[in-house]
Amino acid sequence: MVDDQEFNLRILEQILEKSGYEVITALDGYEARDLAKSESPDLILLDIMMPGESGFETCQSLKSDPVTADIPVIFLSALEDVKSKVEGFNVGGVDYVTKPFQNEEVLARVKTHLKLKHAYQRIIQEQAERLRHVQEAQEGILIDPSELPEAGFGVCYNPLQEAGGDFYDVFRVGKKSFGYFVGDISGHDIRASFNTSAIKALVRQNFGSLYDPSESMKLINRILTSLFSEGEHLTAAYVSLDCSQNSLTFVSAAHPPMIYVPVQGESTRIEGNGDLMGVFSSAYFAPVYMTGNMGDRFFLYSDGLIDSIQGVLNRENRLQELVRECENSLQTDIQIAPSRIVEKMVPEPDRNARDDIVLMGVQL
Repeated sequence: MVDDQEFNLRILEQILEKSGYEVITALDGYEARDLAKSESPDLILLDIMMPGESGFETCQSLKSDPVTADIPVIFLSALEDVKSKVEGFNVGGVDYVTKPFQNEEVLARVKTHLKLKHAYQRIIQEQAERLRHVQEAQEGILIDPSELPEAGFGVCYNPLQEAGGDFYDVFRVGKKSFGYFVGDISGHDIRASFNTSAIKALVRQNFGSLYDPSESMKLINRILTSLFSEGEHLTAAYVSLDCSQNSLTFVSAAHPPMIYVPVQGESTRIEGNGDLMGVFSSAYFAPVYMTGNMGDRFFLYSDGLIDSIQGVLNRENRLQELVRECENSLQTDIQIAPSRIVEKMVPEPDRNARDDIVLMGVQL
């Protein structure tokens, strides 16, 4: 409660305390803003005509500070003109009571806005809880390297929000063969995160010994065209690795190139030739066949890792930087390498600010 007249403060304090409210008082806007930061009140009653800083200015300052922006402000003022009332609402006030006021009116307004604030907080908490459940569900379908150590992979996964549209999967397709999948669903909303579980099921069901990888991609694409809404699509990269022969089959659906880092020799970008998934029922996916050597590595990732950071570098430069970091990580354990690469590629302030990030590394 803020008023430069101490007599007014004492009267209001008595009225509110008799109704069970705990009251904190301030004689000017400067003190009020300091108290609002330190005490986090549920509601502020604010006079307008005060020396040094008007109530309008105090309210503006409160609303511009993230710490105090959500505290509702009720103006109590002797100014009765419409212009002053409109100004009060324009600077962020939730209500305006003119002096002299009736005790019952002030109590009713206070009670109403406290109820509204608590209801708003409950809504936020409930939504946050739902998002946590979605996040937990999504994380639950993402395999950890410790669950399948024979597959020799490591992964770094940073969703933009509580649950993202990027995802990955690693699974066994034969006695000594494994499949590695990275996908990027358009959008970053809850629908995108729910789609990841459906696509994971499709990947597990349709990649295996029955179909070759390009045939599996075509089959999944036909299903996605009926699952996705207009404007939705999926980019994806899939590698089938036969560990007994160190042979790879790479298929891409309009996804960024695979980075192949041999123990000896130069690193290469393996460009795929495939269409977006979920857009056209007759999409095309051309496989790329390779044979590697023990210790070689390949990396699959989502485009959030190579998008420019604050406009400093373009996509090609970012991709070149990623290739260098993958090369530099050859002496780092494969389970740790992806996280180390992301740490170097994406500064901490930007890590969850632009797009989902997935980086998966696999060692032959």
